[in-house]
Amino acid sequence: MTAVAAVVLIAFAVSLNKAFRTIRPLFRARPKLNAEVTGRLTESLGGVRVVKGYHAEEREGKVFAGGVHRLLDNVIKTLTMTSLMSLSSTVLMGLVSAVIMFLGAQKILAGTMTLGTFVTFTIFLGMLIAPLVQIVSIGPQLTEAITGLERTREVLSEKPEDEQPGRTVVLERVTGSVAFEHVDFSYDTGKPVLHDIRFDSAPGTVTALVGPSGAGKSTIIGLIAAFYVPTSGRVLVDGYDLAHVRLDSYRTQLGVVLQDTFLFDGTIRENVAFARPNATEKEILEACRIARVDEFAEGFENKYETVVGERGVKLSGGQKQRVSIARAILADPRILILDEATSSLDSESEALIQEGLRYLMRGRTTFVIAHRLSTVRRADQILVVEAGRIVERGTHESLYAAGGRYHELYTKQHGVETNLFLAPGESSAPEESEVAENESASAAQSETDLPNAIRLLRGPGN
Repeated sequence: MTAVAAVVLIAFAVSLNKAFRTIRPLFRARPKLNAEVTGRLTESLGGVRVVKGYHAEEREGKVFAGGVHRLLDNVIKTLTMTSLMSLSSTVLMGLVSAVIMFLGAQKILAGTMTLGTFVTFTIFLGMLIAPLVQIVSIGPQLTEAITGLERTREVLSEKPEDEQPGRTVVLERVTGSVAFEHVDFSYDTGKPVLHDIRFDSAPGTVTALVGPSGAGKSTIIGLIAAFYVPTSGRVLVDGYDLAHVRLDSYRTQLGVVLQDTFLFDGTIRENVAFARPNATEKEILEACRIARVDEFAEGFENKYETVVGERGVKLSGGQKQRVSIARAILADPRILILDEATSSLDSESEALIQEGLRYLMRGRTTFVIAHRLSTVRRADQILVVEAGRIVERGTHESLYAAGGRYHELYTKQHGVETNLFLAPGESSAPEESEVAENESASAAQSETDLPNAIRLLRGPGN
């Protein structure tokens, strides 16, 4: 009887081990499937206007249903496996009990075993089988918990940026000197997007990055903000390599207005104060006034306590960008990054905000990305980026006079802006004299912008 029980239990233990090996990948895949489904649902709800605009409700429903079906299949497989394991353990108990009773009855009738011995053997056998039955009942829960712990361990093993061994330099007050020394960068190995980038930006100067889309301008800005680490070369701030600088000491002196405006699901006040949570009410309102946030915030019922919704869905694109600009103004940074900061504004609002930004940029090292070249004419240096390389550098006047790539971009853009609604047959090429006249007029207008900005910041009556 002992040999029979041992053989059956060993065979069941081997089968149980194989079952757990089969069920573990299913439990490991379930969180990923769940993340895919919820992520797709969040994207669809966040982009509901795009979905409705393209009449894609049915298509998005099918995509979501497909994800739910994959998740359901995973759940059904795991439930099937656990049910089979539970069934097997029950059948095992019945079979072993039946076989042992049959063999025991034969021995008792043959006189080779007493009834007491049989009862004792049955009790010990039950004590041996009981742990296997318990393993079957709690085993799937343990397997699911172990897979969750494995994922948790992966997340916890990721080191924060500032805990990297090389980041030991703590920056005090930054003066704003930025230099790129032969910087190369690639997102994927073997596919460089920047090649030998070299330039210097002195404290308090404005550096403009211009060029076609996809040239690498935003990547350069990302390197300045320490979002990336160069593949080769160095990015220096006040002579310190950013790869060795503690980011908490650097980014507190950095202001960023990115092309992709992001707002948190909170109030207008909370989003503006995100840059400096300890800012006073007066400072927050002043930043909102400079960025022209007050123009629309005062019109809301709850004013600055108005909830903007997830990613600012309750605000227009221009309003979100004004809040983002106010956030950067409140940060009072030493290095300011403006990545198409006024791209979503109408001409009137852009002109007003440009005055405030021009005053804000005084005394700060500023990097500007602008596709509208008319907004960067007064930059201290303009870098023309194309195919990941700096092909030209200089001031607006010197680059325009050189007749190179910048001259080509500026002339083409001026022609598009001034002749966008020409009648058929009319010329779309701007005359050089017209460009020169417009530049002179723009320069004269710019002379009045700074006093206007100062008056704007000081407020009425000052």
